[in-house]
Amino acid sequence: MRAITIAEPGGPEQLVWAEVPDPVVGPGEVLIEVAATAVNRADILQRQGLYKPPPGASTYLGLECSGRIVEVGSGVEGFAPGDEVCALLAGGGYAQRVAVPAGQVAPLPKSMSLLEAGGLMETLCTVWSNVFMLAGLTAGETLLVHGGSSGNGTAAIQLAHQLGARVIVTAGSAAKLQACRELGADVAVNYREEDFVEAVEQATDGLGVDVVLDNMGAAYLDRNVQALAVNGRLVVIGLQGGVKGEMNLNTLLMKRASVSATTLRARPPEEKAQIVAATRNGVWPLIEAGRFRVIVDRVLPIEQAAEAHRIVEGSGHVGKVLLDVATGNGG
Repeated sequence: MRAITIAEPGGPEQLVWAEVPDPVVGPGEVLIEVAATAVNRADILQRQGLYKPPPGASTYLGLECSGRIVEVGSGVEGFAPGDEVCALLAGGGYAQRVAVPAGQVAPLPKSMSLLEAGGLMETLCTVWSNVFMLAGLTAGETLLVHGGSSGNGTAAIQLAHQLGARVIVTAGSAAKLQACRELGADVAVNYREEDFVEAVEQATDGLGVDVVLDNMGAAYLDRNVQALAVNGRLVVIGLQGGVKGEMNLNTLLMKRASVSATTLRARPPEEKAQIVAATRNGVWPLIEAGRFRVIVDRVLPIEQAAEAHRIVEGSGHVGKVLLDVATGNGG
């Protein structure tokens, strides 16, 4: 098969579409012929040599995919060759085939194309596991989403809005803020021009937000705590603003608030299977009712993975940048 390989750690030019050995399906796994995948920040970090795959995972980039099952390993029930599916991966999406534990696979939602589903699972599982499973956001509460126009952000806005929560977002341009409003954001804050803590205070009559989904880490840590309501929950899922920060513990204490930080990629298959099952139960009905969709900025052929990385690194996109693998040469 072919896959995107990394000639050596560095810039996007190091990505090469090359012949590689076929994956072998193991017990409890299915082999997927990949139709599409998407670019995530973790892919960029891995390309730069800053994020090693978990032990035993594919060394190729790609944390999600869609496609058709071509082989089923021993002990697998509920899937058969020919099934159209989407999958949460620990790696290997930037390839024509990938072997993945069956618990991390879900049937293609009705009314969703294979191409669109290539950008579904990593974002959806990240948002559902953090905002709803961990932080427990409920109808009537308020969610603050940083990076509202990102893949995670556009998913979080839609889900929170559809499930009855109020949504405040931050983004860096008028166009991105408008895109967030169109998806259901109630308040949109330009972080380049406004202090989001002050904006939250004004929007909530001084009460603060119940949940913060944060992709910045250190740079926003103390201000996120300031923005929380009593019994608020801050969940950190990214470190774009650094890894070491300070916060006022007295503020956290007085608010009886909590701070959590999670990653998805390195979790054991059993945990991922639980997340995939919960996400499927919670979100597939919304997708099939036309109430949730993958926000696609653009689609590039897999051979142009380097350009896709440049686009994501430039942060000018809204939603997901997809890679069409089905049309890759050498298939």
